[in-house]
Amino acid sequence: MPRILLLSILLLAACQQSAPAEFAPSACETKHFEGSGFVACAVEGGAVELHTFDKAGAPMRSFSNLQASLGKRAPNVAFAMNAGMFDDEGRPIGLLIEGGEQKHAINLRKGGGNFHLLPNGVFLVRKSGKAEVVPSTAYEPSKDIAFATQSGPMLLIDGKLHPKFDQDGPSQNIRNGVGIAPDGTAVFVISQDPVSFGRFARFFRDRVRARNALYFDGVVSSLWDPAGHRMDSHTEIGPMAVVFVAPRPASARRKQ
Repeated sequence: MPRILLLSILLLAACQQSAPAEFAPSACETKHFEGSGFVACAVEGGAVELHTFDKAGAPMRSFSNLQASLGKRAPNVAFAMNAGMFDDEGRPIGLLIEGGEQKHAINLRKGGGNFHLLPNGVFLVRKSGKAEVVPSTAYEPSKDIAFATQSGPMLLIDGKLHPKFDQDGPSQNIRNGVGIAPDGTAVFVISQDPVSFGRFARFFRDRVRARNALYFDGVVSSLWDPAGHRMDSHTEIGPMAVVFVAPRPASARRKQ
């Protein structure tokens, strides 16, 4: 066999065995609803984690710092999104659990701002990988919870819009949040246009078909989509939800 042909075959085989995540299709899809654009990101079977602090315990504040912190795991990131409200230093103001360790206690105090537009809620991931969105008042601590972040307000509660939302109120912002699809997949959404709380919540209800959904933030809303060559850096952020590509089935690996 000619040497050039042999090298070509070996190179092709190597590429098939270790195709990097950046060549996978984007996990994010643009959708249109009520005249506005939304980017919905989800990975069925993908691992969901929360990352806020670097190894020294300081808030990372950006996707570029997150990428560096993940090291060899970074190529397996499907997407990441800001995930919870924070103070001026980037530290969470509500419940935060990372790797089964509680970093901040749940916050049930009353106050002003979106976080305190009650009921607010908790996005959590159990050690089994199951993701849930629950109102903060219904949250139950458990050793089974691997990751959790508190934010607010709730967008949907048992299929109904937050009771304080107008149909299409005057407050219009780029917004992002998370809802649980009927199959249990966590669907993360960021609007392309400034939208009201009402329209944003209806997107989760009518397009994602979620029964429970949680608002993460507005104005600072940011997305890292490696396959889509997008890494927002217009502002510093706090907690970040990271979703990794789903592992390939064993049968697919054996066929290579």
